[in-house]
Amino acid sequence: MGAVEGRGPSLADVAALAGVSTQTVSRVSMGLDNVRPATRDRVLAAMAQLGYAPNSAARALRYGSFRTIGMIAHRLARTGESRTVEAVVEAARDQGYTVTLVDVESPSSDVVSAAATRLSHQAIDGLIIVRAEPATPDTLALPLRLPVVVSDSRFVGHHPAVAADQADGAFRATQHLLDLGHRTVHHVAGPADSAPAQLRAEAWRATLAAAGRPVPEVVEGDWTAGSGYAAGRRLVADPEVTAVFCANDEMAAGVLRALHEAGRAVPRDVSVVGFDDILLAEYLWPPLTTVVQDFAEIGRRLVGRLLEQVRATTAPAAAREAGGPGAGSDAEDLHEVVPVELKIRASTAPPRQE
Repeated sequence: MGAVEGRGPSLADVAALAGVSTQTVSRVSMGLDNVRPATRDRVLAAMAQLGYAPNSAARALRYGSFRTIGMIAHRLARTGESRTVEAVVEAARDQGYTVTLVDVESPSSDVVSAAATRLSHQAIDGLIIVRAEPATPDTLALPLRLPVVVSDSRFVGHHPAVAADQADGAFRATQHLLDLGHRTVHHVAGPADSAPAQLRAEAWRATLAAAGRPVPEVVEGDWTAGSGYAAGRRLVADPEVTAVFCANDEMAAGVLRALHEAGRAVPRDVSVVGFDDILLAEYLWPPLTTVVQDFAEIGRRLVGRLLEQVRATTAPAAAREAGGPGAGSDAEDLHEVVPVELKIRASTAPPRQE
């Protein structure tokens, strides 16, 4: 059986060819998991045979949702951005949503605002902004009534925000080295235009100050292993350096190489701590002590908070007015901080006693 002549194939045509209900075809077209694999394959084959493409606008009118999330990110080569994007995609899939990603070349307010407007014209239910540096809540213009969640705590009071506890992670890393007996801790920081880098540097500095320890000059990197290597070569010139906290694991890897080439053993001569717990961290030599960010949980919470807004905007007006399920809330004031932990491995030890 084929489509009726004079019009494109319909949901009913696909259902008839596949021998299933139109509800089953709808579930397959929305990417939901509650369809048996063999049935899904049969429906997909019927769609391909008929040349059927789901009508997203009609689907949104029927179900109140496009079941698509827009996402804006910048510099996907960075660990934090790439792993957050991956986590959001997985969390969205679990909820039966797809993700439309725009990787902007610049995180400026104008570029991010333009990307958000472009995505809002592409049938999305809401928007997740992974990071909006150096945009601010006052300069970032987003489409009205578009549900938005930002992985950036600076937007609290303007949009819901979900972020890892950067300050606590830096505190744990620095305090761990002090507790081992190091007199002070040097810091290889991320770039100055990065909010997480600045939060980590501020917490490192505050931890040293609270302990009454000297605060060394920051050595700035750009998140890459190459910049960590350059920073490490600067640090090895100072024999007083016994502990280094790096703002991410890639830079820590570069520092480890610089120390090795200079004959400074880790951790006998210098202890090193990273941040992120990338997959390679435990396979470096020595295995790297690092701050673990739960990117999967960050992704789940970003998607969860966004879908709460989506459901609130699509709930019946009477329910919203009554404050019942789907009613609006002070979501813009929501700031969820995802806890971090310190994973202690072999790259840290007490300072060598002369």
